[in-house]
Amino acid sequence: MEDHINYQDYLSLKDTLNFHNYRYHVLDDPVISDGEFDRMLMNLREMEDQHPEWVTADSPTQRSGAAPADRFARVSHPEPILSLANAFDEQDLVDWVTRITKIDERVASSSFVLEPKIDGLTVILHYEKGLFIRGATRGDGVVGEDITQNIRTIASVPLKVPVEQSDLPIPDYLVIRAEAFISIPDFERLNQVFLESGEKTYQNPRNTAAGSLRLLDSTIVATRPLRILAYAIVSGNPKNTQWETLEYLHQLGFPTPKITEQCADLKAMLACTEKWRKVREELDYEIDGVVIKLNDLKIAEELGFVGKDPRGAIALKFPAQEVTTTLNDIGVQVGRTGVITPYAVLEPVEISGVTVRQATLHNFDFIAEKDIRLGDRVLVKRAGEVIPYIIGPIIDIRSGTEQPYVPPAFCPSCGEPVEEIESEVALYCVNNACPAQIIRNIEHFVSRGAMDIVGLGIRIVEQLVEAELIQDVADLYTLKKEDLINLEKFAEKKAENLLASIKASKSMPLHRLINGLGIHGVGEVAAEQLAAHFSDLDALSSAPTEMIEAIEGFGPNTAASIRKWFAIDRNAEIVEKLKKFDVWPQAAMNSQNVSKVLDGKRFVVTGTLSKFSRDEVKDFIKSFGGKVSDSVSSKTDFLVAGDNAGSKLEKARELGIEILTEQDLIKISKGEVN
Repeated sequence: MEDHINYQDYLSLKDTLNFHNYRYHVLDDPVISDGEFDRMLMNLREMEDQHPEWVTADSPTQRSGAAPADRFARVSHPEPILSLANAFDEQDLVDWVTRITKIDERVASSSFVLEPKIDGLTVILHYEKGLFIRGATRGDGVVGEDITQNIRTIASVPLKVPVEQSDLPIPDYLVIRAEAFISIPDFERLNQVFLESGEKTYQNPRNTAAGSLRLLDSTIVATRPLRILAYAIVSGNPKNTQWETLEYLHQLGFPTPKITEQCADLKAMLACTEKWRKVREELDYEIDGVVIKLNDLKIAEELGFVGKDPRGAIALKFPAQEVTTTLNDIGVQVGRTGVITPYAVLEPVEISGVTVRQATLHNFDFIAEKDIRLGDRVLVKRAGEVIPYIIGPIIDIRSGTEQPYVPPAFCPSCGEPVEEIESEVALYCVNNACPAQIIRNIEHFVSRGAMDIVGLGIRIVEQLVEAELIQDVADLYTLKKEDLINLEKFAEKKAENLLASIKASKSMPLHRLINGLGIHGVGEVAAEQLAAHFSDLDALSSAPTEMIEAIEGFGPNTAASIRKWFAIDRNAEIVEKLKKFDVWPQAAMNSQNVSKVLDGKRFVVTGTLSKFSRDEVKDFIKSFGGKVSDSVSSKTDFLVAGDNAGSKLEKARELGIEILTEQDLIKISKGEVN
């Protein structure tokens, strides 16, 4: 921040932040992301640090929320309900501990408690002689909104404590601080209901929870899948530490975060916060950081405040997963099956530490349903390694210059008219000679799950197609060294390696070849089933629809898709060429040589394995007759768990499914374990 700051810029930034505070806390309809708000607030703090004489009571740095809405009665809190100062990295945490240790040397020997920073709405629950009498929002931290009737509809809120009969001491007046939220699965189901009934859908779980609790009709609130997690006692706490407080809340019957941790010192605390960045992806509710508190509540209280921020706790904010940016354009791409899909071209923006320029737009119906327009300010999300995607437009800040989007009438690659297929949301280019489809088809054919031709990436495929050296997947087996060395960045050794890899692919089993053909609806699993029933491509191509439908898991649509693929003249020519070039694997039908000790058993694999890659362990299980699924269910027999196993492991434990290590799996395959 520059030393000389324009006072008008300061006033403008202050007004902007107050506006966004109002949108977030009162209207439950923010138009910028949390990350953008945090950055602006940080800039304002830096301005005020240099010019403390500018600070007035209406500054966003001097408040912890927004004024309560007029439509609800007001509730005064027994103690201020304050927000926390933010930390953004490890150094911020070290600086925080250093500062408060200088104030009180007892901090050096105090432990820390880590709790999830739930992205919901803070609620304050009042109990008199164990009975729930009032529920309120945080409001401005001093006065909140009375939403008692709405709070009563939340099933996880105890109406009487303790929930079970016990001798647990209960203060005459007890005030609990909790976070109301909607889980991600519940949010998705709720939005689907809204979509099917033609109602407006919500953009994220936080807005849905906050908006629901501020509805005037509690019968509607009762239909919303709201939950709470309790994490603090505002008044009437008989415990001396935060860790004991959480246990006490749990004993009373309040749901508390399951992933809380107690860390003995600063070093342990820093190690825990790093781990929590990964935990974030495993939870079924959204968090935007981790709250770190001094475990000793007496020390925390005596440390006091800095402005409105308590010194005894801090929030480590994770990199934003949702941001807003401008939609500059909508591009389209052609897939290997001819499907035409849109994608967003964005004003570059950083999400979770990565600069994002493009994002998924799902399909053309999604664009129409959300009324997404060129030039819109849009909300973009990126969680974990998931490809960034558009949630929707920020309609309230449109300027009027935004333009509605019109889907393409012609294929952007070959120029042929596109077609709509009944019951599908996609548009299709049905021209089999479309250059984009040829490239994508070959890219799929050479991929790891198909023919696994090492060294043949999409850039080389594009070179081969552009040079007219290949026109389909079978032409790969006609390539010669002299064809390749004339291409850009191809030396003799590289050409020889690629040709060797192409030759080696001839030994791939039948199911890999079937998968590589790119038949619509036939992936790896379906290809394996087909290879178990048909000896080669000739047998599959001549099989009647009824025979294919008789295979477990194959319906009329997939069977028709297979028959249609082989009926296309161009595809029939490809099959004949593959046979001519000796790319003709035979299925080992009814082999008696392989043990089927895992026959009929269903497996799920999770975590990082040391002896197998993910594809290798699947092939291993299938070679002994087992089946592999991606999701854990009551039908799962075994879960093979490696390092860093996540939610699948927890679900398997809940369902009582047997957990195996790699060594256990190998022993079972050898018949050494019953």
